[in-house]
Order: sequence, then structure tokens, then C-alpha cells
Amino acid sequence: MLSRRLAVAAVLALGLAACGPPPPRVEEPAPPAQNDPRFTVTGPRAWYLVGNATTPGDDQLTVEVTAPSKVGFVDLWVAGKPGTRLSRHGDTFSATVSIADVPAGTWGLLLAADGATTAFAQATLRRSHPYYLLMSTDWDFAEPSQQMLDRMDRIHARHPRLTMTHFVGPYTFTDPAVSDPRRAEISSWLVTQRDTLGDELGLHIHPYCSFVQAAGLTCITDQSVVYPGGDSSGYTINLSAYGETDFGTLLDEAASLFSAHGLGHPTTFRAGAWTASIQTLRALASHGYVADTSALNWARMEEWKGVGNGVIYTWNSTHWAPIGDTSQPWWPNHDDVLATAEPTLSLLEVPDNGIMVDYVTVDEMKAIFAENWDGTSPLAKPTTLMVGFHPASAFGDGEQARVDGILDHADQFLAADDHGPVVYVTLKQLPAAFPR
Repeated sequence: MLSRRLAVAAVLALGLAACGPPPPRVEEPAPPAQNDPRFTVTGPRAWYLVGNATTPGDDQLTVEVTAPSKVGFVDLWVAGKPGTRLSRHGDTFSATVSIADVPAGTWGLLLAADGATTAFAQATLRRSHPYYLLMSTDWDFAEPSQQMLDRMDRIHARHPRLTMTHFVGPYTFTDPAVSDPRRAEISSWLVTQRDTLGDELGLHIHPYCSFVQAAGLTCITDQSVVYPGGDSSGYTINLSAYGETDFGTLLDEAASLFSAHGLGHPTTFRAGAWTASIQTLRALASHGYVADTSALNWARMEEWKGVGNGVIYTWNSTHWAPIGDTSQPWWPNHDDVLATAEPTLSLLEVPDNGIMVDYVTVDEMKAIFAENWDGTSPLAKPTTLMVGFHPASAFGDGEQARVDGILDHADQFLAADDHGPVVYVTLKQLPAAFPR
């Protein structure tokens, strides 16, 4: 009788062994008071981007656990989803699971062994939309100086993940003070930034007479935004004075000059002194431009208040009245630059909400950075911060310290390093992230 009982017990044991461990539970285990040091967990990131057409998402979570030798199986729960069984390889357990359907937010991760109802480890992951930081350069002058080109090389070297959008002035190629060999040197430098470092070559226009006349137009000199008596050079003339048709002519000339010097066809723009009207934007859209960044955080340029004829401040404060620290991209209405009602232009307006380092200190830029993202919480939607500087011979150590200061701050939160949601992009990349 005893031998028969032993035989039955052996059969039952074999049957149970054949069935294997129970499947992972749907319900999560209780979190541990502290993570069990006998288990080593690697793989989970702190930040996972929600992707879009500009930036791929971090849509897979990989976890690997090294467990004590007696552990039979390990299960994973993430973001409230049902448990997942990890694959075993000796004392190591691993799994890769999709989190593509997990929305933006802060989520928990739990790991339990052998069906325990209390986890041996927990972690927090943040699923966030990108925080896009754009560093731009406004080429106000025909000759940026070799010292300035060298400074920009140093900025890139100090911030290796940075990509910049250079709004290049076409007057480099029409100003008689710039020699042909020097034009070739500047063009070569720009091409290297584009082809080696991933920078973008956009367009910046102050309507200098050398450029306007090269386009076959009469230079306007009596609508300066700075000088009461006008400006015979054309530099400080309100760009919107050229209207839709003539501005289209300027765009054609700029495209021809860019092409002739190997710079390609620009598709993004910022107006000199930010003086872009709806006519300006309509011309840009009809000429294949995909984005403009003339909308200005005007309150940050209080240094211009009352200077000269005062127009640069009053024009921008009126024309871009709603734009501030937290303004975000929009698709402008065909007839109203600030409206979004249909029909809209095929041109994304990306506000210059961080303005230029000429007008803001590092602390002020950090404050604008914080206004758009609190430094800890996942972003519920893609968010942008546009900052910039003028590459010119007058750009000194103080200005470079400001550029490095905001980039040093942003570098601490780069998604590529799993430190946050910050992603460096160029302007032409943004329209895909903000579908029309």
C-alpha cells in the first residue's frame, strides 16, 4: 500500500512539473518597502520619449534581472499593464516589452519573483513628449568675421549633441566689401556645418541695398525701425515694407545666391528685426518655405524701448502682442498672422520665445526654459524653446558665455543621455512634429 501511495505521489509530482509555473498575474504586486539587494536590475530608462514624425519614440522597455539561483521565474508589470514573464538564461531573466500605447505621464515598474504578491524591485519611468530646443544664429552682417566662425566651432565642440539653425544673410554675396575668396571661405564653413554637424542653413534678410538692388528692386530707405531720418544702407528698414510681391522677388534672389555658392535652397526664415507681416509669410509659403520664426517675445527686448525713433519696439510689441515666454508653434491663417482659423498657410510659425542672448542673461534664459518645462514632469505635448545669437565681430566673451550658459543648462536634460526630454533640432525638422 505504501509503495502504491508513493507511486501516485510521484505521478502527481510529474504532472505538476509538466504544468510549469502559473502564468503572470494581471494584477500588480504590492511595491516593496525597499528594493531587494539580492536582485540586480538593469535596462529601464528614466525617460521614454513619445515619438512623432520628427523624433522617434522610445517605444520599447528592456529589463534584465540577475537573481538568486533558487529563483524559478520573474514577472514584470509596467504602467498598470498585465504582468509579463521574463525569459530565463541561467540566473538571468530578461524581457523587452512595447510601451508604444503608454501615454505621457509618470509610471511605475514592478518586478516580482516566483509569484510573490510583493515586488522585489520597483522603478519610476517618465513617458514624455519632446522638449525641443533650437539654437539659431541671425547673420545680420555680410562678414561675420573669422573670429566668430571659430567661436561657433568652439560652441559645437563644447556641446557635441547640438545642431544649430543658421539664418544666413544673402548680402554676404552682394556686399562689395566682401571679396570673392572670403565669400568662398564663408560658404565652405557653412557647408561643413551642414554636412558634417547637421546644422541647417536657413535665410535671414535685412534689406541691405546691395542685396535689394541685385534683385532688381529699388531700395527702400525711409522706413527705418531705428533712425528717424531713414537708413541709406537698408539695414534697419522694416522688411514688411516690401510687400508680398517684392518680397517674393527677394526670396528668388536669395535662393539664386545660395545655390550659386553651394548652400542649397533655404526653407526656413527669420525677418530682420522680426518685421514679418502676413504678406511676408504668404510669400514664404508660396516659395516653398516650411517654417518661419519671426514671431517675437517682444517684452524681453526692453533695451530697445525709446531708442532712436522707437519703431523697432513699438512695431513688435503691437504686431506680436500675444507672444511671450511660453508661446508655441501655430499654423497662421491666410490673412491674419496671429490667427489659426482655416484656411491656414502651409508654413509653421515657431515663435522666438527665448529671443537672442543680446537681450537676456543666462538666468533669464533659464527662467524661460523653466516656464516651458518644470524640470521634472513629463510633457503632455511637444514643446519648443527658440534661442539665438548674432554671429558678428562684436560678439565677445560675454555673449559666448551666455550661449554656453543656456546650452550647459539644457545639456543636463538631454533625452539622448536619459536625463530628460530635451532634444536639439533645427527649424526645418519642426513642422512634422506639429501636424497642420
